[in-house]
Amino acid sequence: MTAFSARAWLRALRPAQWIKNAVVPAAYFFAWRDPTQSAHVQGWAPLAAEALAVACFCSVSSGVYLLNDIRDIAADRAHPVKRLRPLAAGEIGVPAAFAAAACLVLAGGGASLALPAAFTGVLAGYFLMQVVYTLALKRIPYVDVFVIATGFVLRAIAGATALEVRISPWLLLCTFLLALFLALCKRRHEKILLEDEGGLHREALAGYDRYLLDIQIGITSSAAVVCYAIYTLSPETVQRFGTSRLGLTIPFVIFGIFRYLELVYRHDEGGRPEKVMLTDKVLIATVACYAVTALIVFLTV
Repeated sequence: MTAFSARAWLRALRPAQWIKNAVVPAAYFFAWRDPTQSAHVQGWAPLAAEALAVACFCSVSSGVYLLNDIRDIAADRAHPVKRLRPLAAGEIGVPAAFAAAACLVLAGGGASLALPAAFTGVLAGYFLMQVVYTLALKRIPYVDVFVIATGFVLRAIAGATALEVRISPWLLLCTFLLALFLALCKRRHEKILLEDEGGLHREALAGYDRYLLDIQIGITSSAAVVCYAIYTLSPETVQRFGTSRLGLTIPFVIFGIFRYLELVYRHDEGGRPEKVMLTDKVLIATVACYAVTALIVFLTV
């Protein structure tokens, strides 16, 4: 394999998208300070289980991306940006991509057998949902973004099943709303970028209205903040973690959403959320401050 083809395969697997799987080990960190769940996260074995869970999702999701690129190869060739994808550009052949997708999905599914059966079930559900999304649901306005948000919820649930711990419904709702917010921002970016030709590149775009998207983005971002605030300050959370000071992380959540909105509306950077998360220094610093604050709160209980 030449260096050129190796780079093409790496791009086709979309490793930058693996950041989405950072949601998987969320249950580990919250169970760590929960007296009723902490027994499940002692030692190195739980960390290894979560690392394997993340790897399974990375493998399966990369396989799904290849299947998606095979399905959309004609539309991608007409897109100003997606035409540069390896399959659309002819750098990778369809038979090879299909074989690689099958291997990745089987590898991820096979590795999941080392974890509890519930995890394998959630992973299988995620894969089937993504296949249906690729074949049909991505062409239905609003259904497409709800499927994307549900994918993040399944990741969070999978992380909990890998350790057999409980995850708060409020945390799942926060995950869903934040993912829905990011998906709507992406659709707004695509609507503006492609203007009246959006339906030719992504069928669902024809069913979106730019100004209605602005309202929906405001609703989902506000709902995400409110849900997170309720989660951190609720009596159940205070009892589980033994402190009400988790509410100190709320300002960082609000600031992070404000920063993302600024990037979307002033800098037109909502098209690739994973790139923004990995490259924007302000967002990186905000996430770091959130993590440090949460750690200090947990360590001082």
